[in-house]
Amino acid sequence: MPLLRRSACRDTETLERPFETSPSQPEGSRSLATALAEFREFGKTTRVVSTRFTRPDGAHDEAPTFVNEFWTARQRQAHSLHEISYRACFKPQLPRFFIERLTDRGDVVYDPFMGRGTTVLEAALLGRVPFGNDANPLSRILVRPRLSPPALSEVQERLAQIDLSCTDPGPEELLVFYHPETLRAIVSLKHYFATRRKTGQLDAVDEWIEMVSLNRLTGHSTGFFSVYTLPPNQATSVRAQQRINAKRNQTPPLRDVRKIILKKSKQLLGDCTVSCRATLREVAPRAQLLTAQAHDTPQIAGDSVALVVTSPPFLDVVQYATDNWLRCWFAGIDAQSVKLTTPSNLDTWKSAMTEVFHELHRVLRPGGHIAFEVGEVHGGKTRLEEHVLPCGVAAGLKPVLVLINDQEFTKTANCWGVNNMSKGTNTNRIVLFTKA
Repeated sequence: MPLLRRSACRDTETLERPFETSPSQPEGSRSLATALAEFREFGKTTRVVSTRFTRPDGAHDEAPTFVNEFWTARQRQAHSLHEISYRACFKPQLPRFFIERLTDRGDVVYDPFMGRGTTVLEAALLGRVPFGNDANPLSRILVRPRLSPPALSEVQERLAQIDLSCTDPGPEELLVFYHPETLRAIVSLKHYFATRRKTGQLDAVDEWIEMVSLNRLTGHSTGFFSVYTLPPNQATSVRAQQRINAKRNQTPPLRDVRKIILKKSKQLLGDCTVSCRATLREVAPRAQLLTAQAHDTPQIAGDSVALVVTSPPFLDVVQYATDNWLRCWFAGIDAQSVKLTTPSNLDTWKSAMTEVFHELHRVLRPGGHIAFEVGEVHGGKTRLEEHVLPCGVAAGLKPVLVLINDQEFTKTANCWGVNNMSKGTNTNRIVLFTKA
C-alpha cells in the first residue's frame, strides 16, 4: 500500500510508494526510471513519490516522481564553450543527463527555447545533431559560432585587421557605460559586422568575434568593455546606470577592446581539443538553428527528433527583452520587435505551452522523449510541473515521470521534503514525456 502524505505547504497530497515500471512504456523510459530509482552516485537514496494532476478530461492521474541529487556542482566542470552569459540558463549537466541516457550518437536533439544554447551545444559536444530555436534572434548569434569555433590565432589575426577608429562617436547616452574611445571602438565593431553581413562577407571568424563582443558589452569586472554595472546577462537602463555611477563615484575607464575579446576567446576555446573539434565538425553541418515561435517550426521535419530538452519562460518572472536591449542595439536588432513568450498569468502560460507541445509532438519521433524543465514560481506556491503535465497530455504525449534534482546548497523547504529557495527556483524540476 502506498503511504499517503499531505503536504505542509498547501492543500495537495503526495504519494510515497515502492517503485515499479510499466511494461507499456518504451524501453528507454523504463530504463531511465529504473536508473533514477537506483541512483546513488552522490551518496543519497532516491525518494520515489507521485505528482498528482488533473487530465484535460477531468480525470485525476499521477506521475512517478524521483527526488535526488542527480547532478551537482561537484561534478566535472562544464566544457569551456558554455561560458556565455544569458539570463535564466540551466547547467550543461542537465541536458547531458538526458542526452546520455535517452539518445545515441547521430540522433537529433532539439531545444525550442534555446537561449544561450546549452542543450544545443552539449548535444553537439556529445556527437548528437543539434537543433535549436528561439524567438530572440540574439540566440542564433550566440549559439552558431560555438558549433564551429575558430582557432585562437585566427581570432587574433582578424582582430588586428579590423579598424576600430570609426568616426561615429556612438549614442551619447551610452557614455554612462563606456569611455568615449571605448564606445568608438564598440561602434566600429558594430558597423564592421553590419557591413560584412550586408555584403555577404561575414564568415565564421567574424561571427565568433561578434558573439564574444556581445558577451563583453557590460559587466562587473575589468573583463568587460563597460564601467562596473550589472552582470552581463542583465543590462541595466541608462538612468539606473547613472545612479550606480553616482553611488560608486565612478566614471567609465578606457578599455582595450581587442585585448578583452582575445582573452575571452582564449578562455572559451580552452577545452577545444582535437577530438572535440572533430566531433563538432561532424555534426555542425547538419545543425538547424531557427528564429521562430516555438509552436510554429515547419522547417523541422515531422518524426525527426529523438529528444527535446528545454526550459520555457516561467510566466513573467524574467524580462528577456529588457535584459537584452544593449545587445540588441549592438547586433542591429529592434528589441521591441522581438515577440517573446512571457505570459503574465498561469492560464495563458498553460495555453501557450499546450501549443508548443502540439508542435513538439509533431517533430518528435515515435518512442522519443521530451524533458521539459520547469520550476517553482510565486515564492514556491506554484509548482509548474503539476500544470505542465495536462498540457502535454492534451497534445497527445504520454507522461513518463517527474525528476526533481535537489542539491545541498539550497535552503530547506517543507514541500516534498526537498530543498529550494524561498523565491524563484533553485531545484530543477523536469517533466518527462514520450510519444507513443
